[in-house]
Amino acid sequence: MSLPTTRVNPAAFTLVELLVVIAIIGTLIGLLLPAVQSAREAARRTSCQSNIRQLALAVHNYESARRHFPPSMIHTPGTTFTSNNGSWGILGRTLPYLEEGAAAVKVDLEKPWDQPPNSTTGVPTTRIAAFMCPTEKNDTVRTKNNAAFVYPFNYGFNFGTWFVYDGLTGAGGNGSFHPNSKFRAGMFSDGLSKTLCVAEVKAFTPYVRNTSDPGATYPPTTPPDFPAQIATLAGGSPSDPKLGATTNDCTGHTEWPDGRVHHAGFTTVFTPNTKVPHTVNGIEHDIDYNSRQEGSSTTVKTFAAITSRSHHNGLVGVAMMDGSVRTVGDDVDRTVWRALATRAGGEAVSLD
Repeated sequence: MSLPTTRVNPAAFTLVELLVVIAIIGTLIGLLLPAVQSAREAARRTSCQSNIRQLALAVHNYESARRHFPPSMIHTPGTTFTSNNGSWGILGRTLPYLEEGAAAVKVDLEKPWDQPPNSTTGVPTTRIAAFMCPTEKNDTVRTKNNAAFVYPFNYGFNFGTWFVYDGLTGAGGNGSFHPNSKFRAGMFSDGLSKTLCVAEVKAFTPYVRNTSDPGATYPPTTPPDFPAQIATLAGGSPSDPKLGATTNDCTGHTEWPDGRVHHAGFTTVFTPNTKVPHTVNGIEHDIDYNSRQEGSSTTVKTFAAITSRSHHNGLVGVAMMDGSVRTVGDDVDRTVWRALATRAGGEAVSLD
């Protein structure tokens, strides 16, 4: 006679227990994600600083080979360019010192970068890794007439505090670079370690250019102090705006071969990541400002408020003229920031 068997149901989670487990897992993921994102951003920032160091070293290698630091561009005072993009900037001039020899051999520095033979080599549309911050959100080629035109970049050179260039006399600003400059290390009386070389900028920055001369109101030694003053200089309906509804309409820092300040440089009118709001056609933009493209006029001087910006939270990466790399917080004192832009201002300031 067989005994009756007893069936034992296996233990199982109740719905409440399952929900508790899911909640715990969700909490752990929520705690983990910020740490992962923070680690990734730290890695991107390290890579960005490596790019900045490479650019600073390239400038020094150029100086070692040529006995002077590179000019921001070449322009004959008293004349205007026949081509809008008449001269290569610092990035193009330092290609041979960045292990970018393959691109460098295709470059004719004596010809505009957007004209043959340069425009037919594919160099302007080339993405050069050392020119791009890994955190840049718009790492994509800029188009013109629906075709690839030029690649953007994320590192500008120090053009000084406010005044950049006089196209009639050839006088330049107080920064580390300006048109036709051929500075040697000994000409930086403030000290190479106390003078800015490179700082981060954002690709596809909206900007306004070619306005009336602001020099009567804000002369070379007296930059504007407030963003609203720049918006006034830019005008309510600017005649030559480089801003609009799409990313591709906002073309500041999008032409890495170009030498003009709104592409190749930055100035220290405002501290890093300062917002400079300007509304055009109902859209508020965070703008840069260039009163006159260098080389486009013999009567209107170039003054510029080109702010150093980055996608890193609360800071920008910079290199000093001695090649050292630092980070600068958005809260840096404005007087210190402006003093760091001058090569011979006599200010005894540093980031230490």
